[in-house]
Amino acid sequence: MPSASGRAPVAAVPEELLPHLGPVEGVEVLPYDHQDPGTVPGGGRDVDVLALSMIAGPWLRRMGEVPGLRAVVLASAGYEHALPSLPEGVQLANAVGVHDTATSELALALLLAAQRNLPHHVLRQADGVWDRSAPGPWRSLADSTVLVVGYGGIGTALTRRLLACECDVLAVASADRRGDGLVERVHGVDRLPELLPRADAVVLTLPLTDRTRGLLGADELALLPDQALVVNVARGPVVDTGALLAECAAGRLRAALDVTDPEPLPDGHPAFSTPGVLVVPHVGGASPASLPRMGSYLASQLTAYRQDGQLLHRVAGPTSQLS
Repeated sequence: MPSASGRAPVAAVPEELLPHLGPVEGVEVLPYDHQDPGTVPGGGRDVDVLALSMIAGPWLRRMGEVPGLRAVVLASAGYEHALPSLPEGVQLANAVGVHDTATSELALALLLAAQRNLPHHVLRQADGVWDRSAPGPWRSLADSTVLVVGYGGIGTALTRRLLACECDVLAVASADRRGDGLVERVHGVDRLPELLPRADAVVLTLPLTDRTRGLLGADELALLPDQALVVNVARGPVVDTGALLAECAAGRLRAALDVTDPEPLPDGHPAFSTPGVLVVPHVGGASPASLPRMGSYLASQLTAYRQDGQLLHRVAGPTSQLS
């Protein structure tokens, strides 16, 4: 579908994605340097679709300065951070499916690291000490019951990996439904109180919404068995972090957190020093695997926009699919 002026749609695309995008028929692609705050994407021309970088850079908050803008494609699965800067009437789509592989891979790594006490051994290596001991009991991921809260793309990708590790997986989504080829049943979130006591580990992979904010609070955490592990690769506020750190400080629970709050944790935050807590700084999507997947996804978005002027998986703006 041509733009309002009758020309082919114009897309401003970060230079890092060009090798993974390929030609998109009927769309003019203009590369831009996402780290350059002085050059407007598109070089001052009207832009129909702005694709943001994996690290969005200054244009996440300056979208309104791009002339003619009608649609924005994020390179992140989360999108709530972009809404305050989205110009009125502009479509917004998040990166559905792009980070399933990388984020589920990190979630698995955090599970394994915590279960096998790898942080302890890394610290002993730094001391130059050969020490086969480890604090607490030996644990394994195999034969564990893992509660995956958020059975979307990332949760499904994680479940495939957990089954290969010989885990029993309990899947949770917004509503109860029949299972798929991986799990017999997908449980509604309202069943968390009966599922949490069965979990050796809980992995949070769901989006941050009004409904999911604080989903795991003090009452829910209290239902977990002693020494259970909470892994959060979702947004930080889906868990009451203070309540979780208190449980870990008391030695009752453990945690592994890929911190994805709007702002980084400040130096000296209690999460860094609380026993039983492993923290990584929002590196779920920091994988070379994300680039080709983002390139393919962006190509499908631009093709859809060329055809009917609408992005796929719209989360905001006119005709939002999730409104």
